[in-house]
Amino acid sequence: MHTVAVYAFDGMAPFELGVVVEVFGLARPELAGLLAAPWYGLKVCADRPDTPLRAVGGFSLTAHHGLDELAAADTVIVVAVPNTFSGEVSPGLVRALRTAHERGARIVSICSGAFALAAAGLLDGQEVTTHWRYAELLQQRYPSVRVNPDVLYVDNGDVLTSAGSAAGIDLCLHLVRRDHGAKVANTVARRFVVPPHRAGGQAQFIEAAVAPVEEEDDGVARSMQWALDHLAEPLTVAVLAKAARMSDRSYLRHFTARNGTSPMRWVITQRIAASLPLLESPEGTVEEIAVAVGFESAATYRHHFGRAMRTSPTAYRRTFGRAA
Repeated sequence: MHTVAVYAFDGMAPFELGVVVEVFGLARPELAGLLAAPWYGLKVCADRPDTPLRAVGGFSLTAHHGLDELAAADTVIVVAVPNTFSGEVSPGLVRALRTAHERGARIVSICSGAFALAAAGLLDGQEVTTHWRYAELLQQRYPSVRVNPDVLYVDNGDVLTSAGSAAGIDLCLHLVRRDHGAKVANTVARRFVVPPHRAGGQAQFIEAAVAPVEEEDDGVARSMQWALDHLAEPLTVAVLAKAARMSDRSYLRHFTARNGTSPMRWVITQRIAASLPLLESPEGTVEEIAVAVGFESAATYRHHFGRAMRTSPTAYRRTFGRAA
């Protein structure tokens, strides 16, 4: 069983911890028959186990596991640090992270948890991300780290970082996808009632925290559902705008405001997502899959797949086809 350990501390906000518990600690009867390996074993760890920890919101929780068990886990997740701006990181946590990394464990941060990974020296020379609010501070405090404030998460193999709060859901689902394949990750996302993969990055939330909802937005939603039902067909802005019953210019404006990305970038993301379960199946060549999800050619498919997934379709099939 793959053990996931998550760090808890006094004064923490509970959302990110809850995300980790929901993904890795919840019983998954809906996955019966889909798993080639056992589901995860989750341990909530703290500097002082069995000591009540205050949480934001006026309640407390108790972690029954210590940092020695965190250091021995297969995946270690740090969801935040107690005080981002003071720079304080538990020395015990730093030691545990280094020990886990030297053992070959997978190290993950959500939101300001990246500061703990950086304090342990695990982010030196790597591209990473954190909440856009802390990106500049992380770059200033750790100049050897390359901070990308625009993305939802960054996967560097054994070290992964994500943006704030809800981006932790994206990264946790990505871990499930890596470990168990797209079909299992999609099933978990469905129970979570979230998309298995979100298009766009943090920039959409920095520029407009809440986009105004207008009546024409219903047309955008209608066009998106129509596109998902017709991914194999040629899709252009004009085609999508027609499905939304809007002019091309109006459609572009409203789609971007609603989704934080352009219509065609969104379409590419959906086509790649649709190709993942096909790659996990032994049936169909890469060329056939490219056509099935609407790419003009296998070369175009490989190009966009590589940019989005940081690997090739063939390498993805080689890795996850066996797992599936």
